[in-house]
Amino acid sequence: MTPLRWSSRLSRRELLQRGARVAGAGLLAPLWPTIAATGEIGRAYPDELLSIEAYTKGRIKTGDFITADNVEHVKDLLEPAKYHHVARMGRRLKVVPTTTDWMKLGPWEYLEATLRHQGQARFDDQGNVVTADGQPWIGGHPFPGSGDALELFAGLTLSWGRHDANLFAIRESNVAAGGNVDYRYDLVWAELSPVGRLVLEPRPYWTKHADKLRFNTVVYTAPESERGASYLNIWPYDQNEFPELYGYVPHFRRVRQFPTNQRFEPLVAGSALYLSDAWAAGDPLHTWGNYKVIGRQPLLAGVSGGWHPEHENWEHPVQGGPKNESFFDSVVEMVPETIICEAEPTGFTRAPVSKKRVWFDARNWMPVAMVTYDRQGLEFRSFDGCYSLYEKDGQRFMNGAHPYWSWAYVHAYEFQTGRITRLEQVRELSGGHKTSVNDESIYDKYLTHVALQRLGRV
Repeated sequence: MTPLRWSSRLSRRELLQRGARVAGAGLLAPLWPTIAATGEIGRAYPDELLSIEAYTKGRIKTGDFITADNVEHVKDLLEPAKYHHVARMGRRLKVVPTTTDWMKLGPWEYLEATLRHQGQARFDDQGNVVTADGQPWIGGHPFPGSGDALELFAGLTLSWGRHDANLFAIRESNVAAGGNVDYRYDLVWAELSPVGRLVLEPRPYWTKHADKLRFNTVVYTAPESERGASYLNIWPYDQNEFPELYGYVPHFRRVRQFPTNQRFEPLVAGSALYLSDAWAAGDPLHTWGNYKVIGRQPLLAGVSGGWHPEHENWEHPVQGGPKNESFFDSVVEMVPETIICEAEPTGFTRAPVSKKRVWFDARNWMPVAMVTYDRQGLEFRSFDGCYSLYEKDGQRFMNGAHPYWSWAYVHAYEFQTGRITRLEQVRELSGGHKTSVNDESIYDKYLTHVALQRLGRV
């Protein structure tokens, strides 16, 4: 491949068109070989894709805020929801420097395993990701450097949080179109992988559960009216099958099994988030279909700097909207290349959505934005958020030998009602529920039927 040389005489449109022709490979050098050899992203892209100042010819600089007054300069770099939030709803986006050190774009162990295991993954006859000898996947992203939509979604579905186990302590606020926060919840989101394990023993498989992809529980701890309500998803490794879905209903004081294909409904009143939305891949891989890449573009997105240790519980200031409470203080940076993929819910005859569109960061293959469309093809719902290495100004939250990497906050937005759900990962909730990572006790405390009953009765 002949490297493309950047000229300032190129227009933005020409830049985007050239980027599309060589997407997944960088513009100045092949992206994945460059990452694998050096760990540096900057060598693969011109300054105009790494610097907002270069892209906008000085109109917007690192440290500036994108507001309704200047958003038109970067309209091409925003997905529909974020553009609407800034242009029409008073949201502000602070621009931070582009992350060029690849090892800061995910958990250390996951990225190291991606390098170590590259070239060892394939799809079996059932469409599941396996190793060359047909065993479940062994950890890290199975298809690094891929520009194929199915492979991107497969890697994401295999490991949402990219750790062996996570316990997220979460504060949720739901904002009505008029700007009032009408529902607030505290909840615990727990997930654990029995396969592809990189830290927890036994590894790479917890043998007695090697036929499963993940355990996932959602437990509401506040307010009192919802305390103890919980849902447990047990995912088969076979991505043609639906998870088993159980819930604890405090009113009846027992665990019940629920229909597992009703994944397009809010879990609690007021929420704009569905089970299907989790990590932009909340359903088994092959319950969606017609995966395809529809384009590639640079994007302004939150991939670093989202952790807020200034607050003792990591809670974020809010701004924007009619009552100045609709959005978290948000940071974005130039993501030099995203791969825009679409998929359709082929396994859900009554799904209210016709398709979802997801922007994957081409550097680490994580979703940075999603928009779903209703059955008439109109914009329906969206999410955007921010990831972060939990390290800032000398403060650290550790994951073993390395700083923790995870999501920091999420906005879910309903285009047609104007409702917003804000989620933020906090240090701790009342009752002793603390954010933790790769802790084997998460299974017994949160991911069994007995755990649901105990949590519901506390």
